[in-house]
Amino acid sequence: MAVDFFSFLGLPRKLNLDAADLERRYRTLSREFHPDYFYNAPAAERRASLERSSYLNDAYRTLRQPVTRVEYLLGLEGVGPGSTEDAAQKVPPALLEEVFTLNEELDAVRQLRASGAPGSEWRPRLESAREPIEAKRVEHESQLSALSARWDALVDANAPATERVRVLEALRERVLERNYINNLLATITRELGSANQEP
Repeated sequence: MAVDFFSFLGLPRKLNLDAADLERRYRTLSREFHPDYFYNAPAAERRASLERSSYLNDAYRTLRQPVTRVEYLLGLEGVGPGSTEDAAQKVPPALLEEVFTLNEELDAVRQLRASGAPGSEWRPRLESAREPIEAKRVEHESQLSALSARWDALVDANAPATERVRVLEALRERVLERNYINNLLATITRELGSANQEP
């Protein structure tokens, strides 16, 4: 397909979309492209219907979630977030202190568990270690939201590319940090989960 997901759904390249409008557009196009309507059509038309229907589903899945919408826009604008592997290996500077503190706490908890300490001794430490990371996640969600609003304002104002690029780069940094934060939270959850499976 030659058009991007936003254009395909008749939407501007904005990050704050009306969910009800997106749903309405999706349903309208779903009915228009549904393969059942092309049952008796020539093979080429049936194939095109399937392709459009599949593309529509991908577009809807991507644009209905704010974070995947941001990631998609970054890719469209040539400011992709980079590979997940790179993001996981490189600690964003804004998170260095939290990562260092969390790793120390995880090491201490693992030592306690290995020494046979009861869960009542180390579980609260894991929960406590989660709090600053969760606070960072909430802060990043707020920053993503503010940057999304800024992007939309620049689109509405038809701002120069230099201004847009600065916002896109800031969005990319927030997305990378957000992904790293989610990995940290997943690590804590895994530690708690594996501990729950111990005899």
